[in-house]
Amino acid sequence: MNGELDVLKKTLGMAVVATAVFAGQAEARDQIRIVGSSTVFPFATTVAETFGNKGTFKAPVVESTGSGGGLKLFCAGIGTEHPDITNASRRIKKSEVEKCAKAGITEITEVKVGFDGIVLANSKATAPVQLTKKQIFMALAKQVPVDGKLVDNPYKTWKDVDASLPATKIEVLGPPPTSGTRDAFVELAMEGGAKKFPSLKALRKSDKKAFKAIAHSVREDGAYIEAGENDNLIVQKLVANKDAIGIFGFSFLDQNADKIQGGIIGGVEPTFEKISAGEYGISRSLYFYVKNAHVGTVPGIKEFVAEFTSEDAFGEFGYLTEKGLIPLSEAERAKVRADATSLTNLKMM
Repeated sequence: MNGELDVLKKTLGMAVVATAVFAGQAEARDQIRIVGSSTVFPFATTVAETFGNKGTFKAPVVESTGSGGGLKLFCAGIGTEHPDITNASRRIKKSEVEKCAKAGITEITEVKVGFDGIVLANSKATAPVQLTKKQIFMALAKQVPVDGKLVDNPYKTWKDVDASLPATKIEVLGPPPTSGTRDAFVELAMEGGAKKFPSLKALRKSDKKAFKAIAHSVREDGAYIEAGENDNLIVQKLVANKDAIGIFGFSFLDQNADKIQGGIIGGVEPTFEKISAGEYGISRSLYFYVKNAHVGTVPGIKEFVAEFTSEDAFGEFGYLTEKGLIPLSEAERAKVRADATSLTNLKMM
């Protein structure tokens, strides 16, 4: 009898421990977990705060991990130990969708939230940057064409790149390879500049992969400094060093307009109106992705998506425009809202 009682006590004890562990997990995940892009981070944080203040659900926890880092975490699996939503300042790649599928994540909803410009900014203590995409490529590419040959980047100052530019050292603070901002920058600015060289333009037609390798490779000799995923840190460094240039999303320029100024690229200033009209040459779409398998398990996901895609948030006069988000057209917003709130599964073209 005593033996049976001991077994019963042990079994009950294990059940209590298991219940406590389960309760701990449930408690830890009664709020949405969001990871991803540092560019989308301030928008997601603002929506999370507004959402939490409404009192029905806890405010989501939002982490800035970079677009690539966020998608890696998102695609690692289903379950409360994995994030529910990831932000991205570029569209999800086919390879990432495949990685998600291998982990059992086959239902993903894509939500396009608006547009953002990538700016090259500097301190207001000096003249604003004025560059072309060709000059950007020449200053930052790992290898550049010189006298018909591809050589390691020899340019030390901006004047070396173009006689019309100042004789200051090339010192650019920018995002790391895990960042969606970096992906978009090399695609929009560096590729755009590489195409201005006839030899590289011809290579793009004959061997797109080889062209991309050249256009996307950023120099590693100290002229380009990886500043991590903290765009606020870049702003602080620009204030401290008037000769440095920083690369980040328009929203950070907008929020720090008292300290820094946006560079004029190809004769166009990075303003809300110019980016919205498609006139500014380095701009991209912003997204977040929802793990549909977590809907109903983690409370508030559908409601958070509805808040983010409401006119009050991402609309033309929504509270996110005050943070620097450039809104989609009214028709596109309506479609995004309908697809997002019905959790329409992602389709890759």
